[in-house]
Amino acid sequence: MNTQTLQIFEPAMCCSTGVCGPDVDTQLVQFAADIEWIKSHGVAVHRFNLSQNPDAFVKEETISNLLVSDGEACLPVILFNGQVALQSRYPERSELAELLKLNISESTSTSESSCCGGSSCCS
Repeated sequence: MNTQTLQIFEPAMCCSTGVCGPDVDTQLVQFAADIEWIKSHGVAVHRFNLSQNPDAFVKEETISNLLVSDGEACLPVILFNGQVALQSRYPERSELAELLKLNISESTSTSESSCCGGSSCCS
């Protein structure tokens, strides 16, 4: 069985997930929960933050080309098995389920997701 891989190239944020600081974007909180959900289904997920992982943006030719042509407005970019699946916005859980061919009825929204494994994101 081939492992499905999702790579997420995100704009600059204060921590690796953006779920930190005084003004947390609720969309990022839900996306963090959605990422945990897809990981629980065996999908390999790799997140890259422009401020923390700039080399990843340079090394991935597709992302580098998008940044040259569209600027940071293209972010976030979601690559599925190396191909652009979505750009300029975060997907809903239903979109992720469709892309990854997962059963959305197994979905459980969790607000207990931690962006940093229980530690503080920002100092």
